[in-house]
Amino acid sequence: MAAGQAAMIGVDTLLLEKKPRPGIKLRITGKGRCNLTNIAPLNDFIDHFGKNGRFLRQAFNRFFSAELVALLGEMGVDIITERGGRVFPADENAAAVAEALVRWVKQQGVTIKSNSPVDRLLIKDKHIHGAHVGGQDIMADAVIVATGGASYPATGSTGDGYRLAASVGHAVIPIRPALVPLETAGNAAPRLQGLSLRNVKANVYIDGKKRHDAMGEMLFTHYGVSGPIILTLSGHIVDALDAKKKVAISIDLKPALDDAKLDARLLRDLRDQGKKQFHTLLKGLLPSKLIPVCCDLTGIPPDKIGHQISAEERRRLRLWLKNFRLDVTGHRSFAEAIVTAGGVDTREIDPRTMQSRLLSGLYFAGEVIDVNGDTGGYNLQAAFSTGWLAGKSAARK
Repeated sequence: MAAGQAAMIGVDTLLLEKKPRPGIKLRITGKGRCNLTNIAPLNDFIDHFGKNGRFLRQAFNRFFSAELVALLGEMGVDIITERGGRVFPADENAAAVAEALVRWVKQQGVTIKSNSPVDRLLIKDKHIHGAHVGGQDIMADAVIVATGGASYPATGSTGDGYRLAASVGHAVIPIRPALVPLETAGNAAPRLQGLSLRNVKANVYIDGKKRHDAMGEMLFTHYGVSGPIILTLSGHIVDALDAKKKVAISIDLKPALDDAKLDARLLRDLRDQGKKQFHTLLKGLLPSKLIPVCCDLTGIPPDKIGHQISAEERRRLRLWLKNFRLDVTGHRSFAEAIVTAGGVDTREIDPRTMQSRLLSGLYFAGEVIDVNGDTGGYNLQAAFSTGWLAGKSAARK
């Protein structure tokens, strides 16, 4: 995006690509479907980035979701909008989006130089003068660092941009995985591996106090939990774990029912189906894979007849349905994180242009900056918007 916009203004533009071809990470984003953006209104959109979201307002004001969809349309990429306002290419093909962008930059006159990782930036009198690549100096009036973060390192995102920024004096906020699956204690999650739950609420407890929550879909894995709401909450959890705090996730399996309504539902089921065994009764409440775990954690024998279930056992079941707890012991690595938190300090970047406040002619775009958002198309839009603004600004310098 940055290269194409710069070239559109008419300046000679060189794209230095570390890998054999551009856009390798883009080709796998959204599990290969490519969640391009979200149709949420601007203020709501910014809220999905937390405290640093305000840094993106200038870029979003200039180039936002509607402009992105229009530009992609010019490239031949049609889009569809799904639940939660998430925008995808109509053919759900991330690789096709990457190829469309490559064709587009070439049409604008961009030269792409592959297998060309940047060793260092060239600086003179507090102004950028180019980059050192493969034993040679490439001179330039402006340089845009758009190297991504440190997640999915096999795609080339190995944190090069942080090293380059730090080498010329920029502060880099310590990086950590964000939108990352979590590891949990015990054998409940491994027993439930592959089970996806919809319309549940996850509450995060940090040192015993409820701090965050999210409603939607989650997934159990052999090591713990993942899925949209877990990924959304993971940023808070990673920070708490790094601070050596105790973290637990409480899953409300019946968020639409308060305690009184859920108790009435259980009483009705026990009355109407009292001759059935407990594990059979649970089929109306839970996915089959969750039933043995429920029996074990509530201590109610699976073969116990409904009429024989006591008020205390019914209370235990009700409490468990509203508070299925998992202790969080850790998180997965950068190799499984969707995005990277941390990065070049936003206080050292002009949000109106994406230019460094320390060095004239140096610009930053995308995940290398200390901004990261929720899952749902927010992070790609931030990358496209900051890239658009950096490209325009650098070309006009």
